[in-house]
Amino acid sequence: MRLVQISIPAGKQQAVSEVLESEGIDYMLTDETSGREFTAIAYFPLPTSAVQPILDQLREAGLGDDSHAVIIDAETDTSRRFEELEKRYAEDDSTSEQIAREEITTKAREMVPELRTYLAMTIISAVVATAGLLLDSPAVVVGSMVIAPLIGPAMSASVGTVLSDRELFREGVKLQFVGGATAIGAATLFALAVRYGYLVPPWTDVTAISQVSGRLTPDFLSLVVALGAGAAGVLSLASGVSVALVGVMIAAALVPPAAAVGVAVAWGEPMAAVSSLVLVLVNLLSINLSGLAVLWYLGYQPKSWFQLNETRSTLIKRAGVLLLAIAVLSVFLGGVTYTTVQNATFQNQAEQDVKSLLGTGEYENAVLFDMAFEQRGTLPFDQSDRVVVTVGRPPGAEYSGLADRVSERVNRNADGAVSVQVRFVEYETVEGES
Repeated sequence: MRLVQISIPAGKQQAVSEVLESEGIDYMLTDETSGREFTAIAYFPLPTSAVQPILDQLREAGLGDDSHAVIIDAETDTSRRFEELEKRYAEDDSTSEQIAREEITTKAREMVPELRTYLAMTIISAVVATAGLLLDSPAVVVGSMVIAPLIGPAMSASVGTVLSDRELFREGVKLQFVGGATAIGAATLFALAVRYGYLVPPWTDVTAISQVSGRLTPDFLSLVVALGAGAAGVLSLASGVSVALVGVMIAAALVPPAAAVGVAVAWGEPMAAVSSLVLVLVNLLSINLSGLAVLWYLGYQPKSWFQLNETRSTLIKRAGVLLLAIAVLSVFLGGVTYTTVQNATFQNQAEQDVKSLLGTGEYENAVLFDMAFEQRGTLPFDQSDRVVVTVGRPPGAEYSGLADRVSERVNRNADGAVSVQVRFVEYETVEGES
């Protein structure tokens, strides 16, 4: 619930009282003695979902768009009239538990941090994330997400667009790109220090580290994470609840990929760096797009009817730009997704074909112990080009021609020539005593 305080201009006290009485709202009036254009102040409690409709009615009654309102988070109102009012708005399908335009604007502004603090927290988050990737530690990577202050700029840009607040929009966009560039720069410098400071073994293959490789091969599922993060952030903001946990989700879509860019640059993997950078950009754009869509769906619009058409046009243009950029970058994601699916299909089919060859006919006692796929190429489009097959055989068994037949089975589903090496391991079967 909210406690609303409205300053009433001269000649408008009767109109305000009529609106509040017609809505069944308990209110108090006091004289305003500061000598300004206001003559009275009205205080009244409201359910959260009733704040915006009541303020709109008061403005239409004559308070105007420049009326001075203070909205305070309140705990309890014991009056029966408030209970009836709360029940009425809860039963009204046209309302929802979302805060007013003025509140969401204030909250969005409060979420935009001071620049020095924002940059410092972003650098710390990027460094911790880079360390977590190189340590292959999910816990450290998650910790870096908690530090990142990235939710505020994303939310402020969306709120600034739908409520026609250009200053808020520009500040949000600027901080998003400054924060992204800072995170990548900090991650790159730290990764270079780690590599050339011999804090990890010189022969370390960073692309084989699971926490790193997962960010070097982005696919269409990355869009789902970012779109969900943006939508959840806006819903949390609009409902007036804490957005701290959602901020972790938004950071999850941005900080680890930014750290992966730095790692790839430091280890001289240009295509891997491009791949991670595409992931950062797609996630950033998707968060903003879903934020705009959800805010407009929730009904947030400028309070001035004269601004509505202009804002709708601006929203469509900005959403169109975001969609176009995401579509262009999605070509890259589509290529990665296709390559990943094709490679997985090949590996699965090759394993099934080799299993169907062994254990039958002249290879009846042969057992497939292991199939190792080695990949060559440029991340994230590399594919299996060498397969090492480990086959178990009884002592003294000779499987002449098996290597050729295994190679034939593996290559019949491959797009190109795949090198096949077959290793034999002798095994003995020991029968236990009954």
